[in-house]
Amino acid sequence: MNPDIAYANADFIEGAAAYPPRWAAEAAAFRTQATARLDLAYGPGARQRLDLFLPEGVPAGLVMFVHGGYWRMFDKDSWSHLAAGPVARGWAVAMPSYTLAPEARISDITREIAAAVGFAAGLVAGPVVLTGHSAGGHLVARMNCRDVALPEAVAGRLARIVPISPLSDLRPLLETKMNEDFRMDPAEAAAESPLLHEARRGVDTRVHVGAEERPAFLDQARGLAEGWDEARLSIAPGRHHFDVIDDLGVPGSPLTALLVGGL
Repeated sequence: MNPDIAYANADFIEGAAAYPPRWAAEAAAFRTQATARLDLAYGPGARQRLDLFLPEGVPAGLVMFVHGGYWRMFDKDSWSHLAAGPVARGWAVAMPSYTLAPEARISDITREIAAAVGFAAGLVAGPVVLTGHSAGGHLVARMNCRDVALPEAVAGRLARIVPISPLSDLRPLLETKMNEDFRMDPAEAAAESPLLHEARRGVDTRVHVGAEERPAFLDQARGLAEGWDEARLSIAPGRHHFDVIDDLGVPGSPLTALLVGGL
């Protein structure tokens, strides 16, 4: 199959164009009533900012959600509402923006997210849970790779990683038109593929994907779950690439339970 078609999502989702404005509106509405610290700088770059949403009382720990968009689109402001589920269950939730391609290479973005994790972990005590969607799923999976430098104290607090519809092997993307923005060569594609790295030990890893996603994304999720010894796969019935994240905004949903249940 043509790789550009294989990794196209919007073309195969009914009403796809309505999703981004709905996400932005729901996120803005959530921010108006949330307890939050907004636009905190975790680095010197213009997009190196994160929002921190806080529960009532002392947080049980920290969740970080990293957004997707093929490393080329969106920012933290479109996803605030997805903090609702973990916040209602007593967790603080950090949501970072990051420098987008083509201004940044994917390897640069990986380092930015590592900096964001370290910064946010300094604001909230307790266990750290990382989750992200699509390209964000790739980025949080990279945080579980031994070659990514996290402060020792922060790495020791990683309790769970939940990559949602992640891109775990970037080598197929070399053949897409998107690589004009990524500027990856085979060496970087391999180096930035979580599937090709050894995972940290003792970090509960749950790979989550929608049953109605593109075959390429199902393969990417299965590949990571099968490639990492401590990873497990969950498949959400009836969910596609755009709505697989919706349940993060629901405190009692299976996805929110997958994220923070039992911790």
